[in-house]
Amino acid sequence: MPEHGSLGAYLRNRRTKLDPVGFGFSGRRRTAGLRREEVAQRANISATWYTWLEQGRGGPPSAEVLDRIARALTLSDLEREHLFLLGLGHPPEVRYQGPDPITPRLQRVLDALTYSPAIVRNATWDVVAWNRAAAVVLTDYARLPPDGRNILRMIFCDARVRAAQADWEAVARFVVGTFRIDAARAGADAAIAPLVDELCQRSPEFRALWQDNEVGRHGEGVKRLRHPVGGELALEYSAFLVDGRPDLGMLVYQPATEADRAVIERLVDGTIALAAE
Repeated sequence: MPEHGSLGAYLRNRRTKLDPVGFGFSGRRRTAGLRREEVAQRANISATWYTWLEQGRGGPPSAEVLDRIARALTLSDLEREHLFLLGLGHPPEVRYQGPDPITPRLQRVLDALTYSPAIVRNATWDVVAWNRAAAVVLTDYARLPPDGRNILRMIFCDARVRAAQADWEAVARFVVGTFRIDAARAGADAAIAPLVDELCQRSPEFRALWQDNEVGRHGEGVKRLRHPVGGELALEYSAFLVDGRPDLGMLVYQPATEADRAVIERLVDGTIALAAE
């Protein structure tokens, strides 16, 4: 259950850390920060109701009221999430904010995985970052235009990618179900609509799978590939969410056997020449 006393303490703490001058309020003050009525004014709620919230009275607030207060107090996304957890016992609905570049630190994490292909994809399943192992084992994403790096387009519209899947039908069904739930979790249903419309027109197979409304989720598993130079490869994969970025997911592939590892090492080190495009 929400701890309303903790909610009140958190609201008071955030309120007293704000500079009134920066919000257009002036006058001499005996205490730091905004007054309760000033927060209420900014949140477009009654001063009495806001006072009750700080005092732990009046029952739990609605999500709309908490959202208004979060904006009034200029809370960060993390602070807003904490506010909802205190007030309602659950995080707020995800607000999809569109694609942002990944941080250099996250890219360094990928690059440190020398012989483990790893990618980062966004909520619309565009590959936005990758390491060298991914480039030589999966796809050389740098040679593709940005809109060509979309996993759905590659699976359903690229004959070479399709041929590389040991069991394309199972992969396609899994990808569509996982894509659906990833987009919903990131609050990106509106953002994916143009891509879904495009793929429904370009691929009858995608359209049929999308209309099935099945859902799935990445966790762990084994992916089998037909590499044009390395031959048959088995890769164990693990999926991770990027903390603070519900729109980003990281996939890391590990060679399933020592033989697979030996092939990947040779591909990454350049001792097996990749086929010319």
